[in-house]
Amino acid sequence: MSITESRGLIKQQIMEKLPSDVDVTKIEFEGPEIAVYTRNPKFLIENDILKDLARRLRKRIVPRSDPSVRMVPEEAEIEIKSIVPEDAEISGIFWDHIIGEVTIEAKKPGLVIGRNGTTLKEIKRKIIWRPSVIRTPPISSKIILQLRHLIQKENQERQRILKRVGGRIHRPLLMKGGFIRITSLGGFREVGRTCVLVQTEESNVLVDCGVNVGSSSEAFPRLDLPEFDLENLDAIVITHAHLDHSGFVPFLFKYGFDGSVYCTKATRNLMTLLQLDYLDVAEREGKLLPYDQKAVKKLVLHTIPLDYGEVTDIAPDIRLTLHNAGHILGSAIAHLHIGDGLYNIAYTGDFKYMRSRLLEPASTKFPRLEALITESTYGGNTNQDLMPSRNSAERQLVNLINSTVKRKGIVLIPVLAVGRAQELIIVLEEYIRRGIIEEIPIYIDGMISEATAIHTTHPEYLARDLREKIFHRGLNPFLADCFTQVDSVDARMDIVEGEPSIIMAPSGMLTGGPSVEYFRLLAPEEKNCIIFVSYQVDGTLGWRIQKGWREIPMIDRSKNGRAEITNVKMEIGTVDGFSGHSDRKQLLDYVKEVTGHLPLELVLCCHGENTKCVNLANTIRKIHRIDARAPNNLETVRLK
Repeated sequence: MSITESRGLIKQQIMEKLPSDVDVTKIEFEGPEIAVYTRNPKFLIENDILKDLARRLRKRIVPRSDPSVRMVPEEAEIEIKSIVPEDAEISGIFWDHIIGEVTIEAKKPGLVIGRNGTTLKEIKRKIIWRPSVIRTPPISSKIILQLRHLIQKENQERQRILKRVGGRIHRPLLMKGGFIRITSLGGFREVGRTCVLVQTEESNVLVDCGVNVGSSSEAFPRLDLPEFDLENLDAIVITHAHLDHSGFVPFLFKYGFDGSVYCTKATRNLMTLLQLDYLDVAEREGKLLPYDQKAVKKLVLHTIPLDYGEVTDIAPDIRLTLHNAGHILGSAIAHLHIGDGLYNIAYTGDFKYMRSRLLEPASTKFPRLEALITESTYGGNTNQDLMPSRNSAERQLVNLINSTVKRKGIVLIPVLAVGRAQELIIVLEEYIRRGIIEEIPIYIDGMISEATAIHTTHPEYLARDLREKIFHRGLNPFLADCFTQVDSVDARMDIVEGEPSIIMAPSGMLTGGPSVEYFRLLAPEEKNCIIFVSYQVDGTLGWRIQKGWREIPMIDRSKNGRAEITNVKMEIGTVDGFSGHSDRKQLLDYVKEVTGHLPLELVLCCHGENTKCVNLANTIRKIHRIDARAPNNLETVRLK
């Protein structure tokens, strides 16, 4: 059966089940969705028929209003504001002409929805657009505003992309059953440039595609293998925004990839921020750019955001479901359901199997699972692979800060701008509010503020306790007066020469960004202190300092970029327990929980130093008596 015949059959099955008064104008294959366009407004509100049909066909079928019956946006905006009570405080209305959706941003979204959704239904009935409601974020994000503008501006290109992707997804199956295999293109027995190729006889899907920012010789995934063919790549799945998992994706668009990228909406927004910053830092440091901003924009237009728990076709024989990973905002465990129950894979990406102040713990509930691919960052059997309790870690942090302030020093905390920075903001705000840390300025540099703004835009991903504090108790740690944004390079010298303070600046491993400059200025003074709160990859500047290097050659940009030796006399502190990764105990507990209710056959360990991956695999094999391995990069493992 040809592609045209296959899609024609699906359309016929849909039309046969629909009442004659639905007034269907067209049926389109738009990405993973089959869109039924209609001129009947009632059908848009009461579409139980489509829901039942979607269950039968096992496809995502959605109703859309035909553009000819939609109210023009200018008039529709007036209508929305006349229906919604003023007390809702609408702050923005955004239109998506491709899918016929209007997003209403309001300070009190409950008033836009109305009791039992009555107000929302009234809006839909009047304007014939599908409304969605979001809460007005307390901090406005520049990157989100730019993305909204880009997506709205490039409507026609997005429509072309969705139709092309829809054609690939809904093509007929040529083979029944067949092989399933994965190839490790990066991030196996190492930390950085994570990239996994999943192949069946029908499809090719890439899960993560990152860069190793701490390496020059092995910075990028091995896309030169014969197993990888860009032209036949169906989809890319990104588990989270950190550059070692998402930083190389625009490169694929630079060289012609025209398929879709799947991730959560928060990941899309944070990923764009980090990729643009990566280009900015690389350009300032004179490094070769693997792609440009144009490629990043292409990635944005090709991204299809998904919610946790949303089952989506991404290839003819592969369905994707994202589950909370607890690592950073929007991070996900990717569950791949292959064939008609043929095989199921869960790839954890980076995950945290413990509740933090910022996020809920990683999910362990999957409908079926035969193979688990897990990170092994702390998979070894040393003391460094076991983290202290959060209470202990916070006490250690407080003691280091207080002792530094007592001797009139300045505390530098290099942080990952996404994840660890927001976790530290919550902790520091509480201890200053309670008087446990002296009320001193906390300076926020780099893109931390923008990343934090994106966090406030997506409260649905935050921990329940944090949401309760923000929305019901009126305590928003992200808006506390103790935090000051550093807006200029010139201000850094004033901060360094000023009174005791705390400086939070990316990058967390001192691989670039403002933290490197602060370190150069603060390191020669014994009264100062640097506190590492995240994993330091082997070979990075942060790793060298942590290991005891006391003479560091560094570039002084104020002296025409001349290299000079920086003598490290400041106190060096490491506080474990704030990491967004699971320690060894949590990794083993996670596997135990998963194997407790699912017949797991295979565990593959990745994203960790060589010995840690091997040790974790050996331990899992001994404890659970199942096949557990630590593949090398470039290895292919046949799963079925």
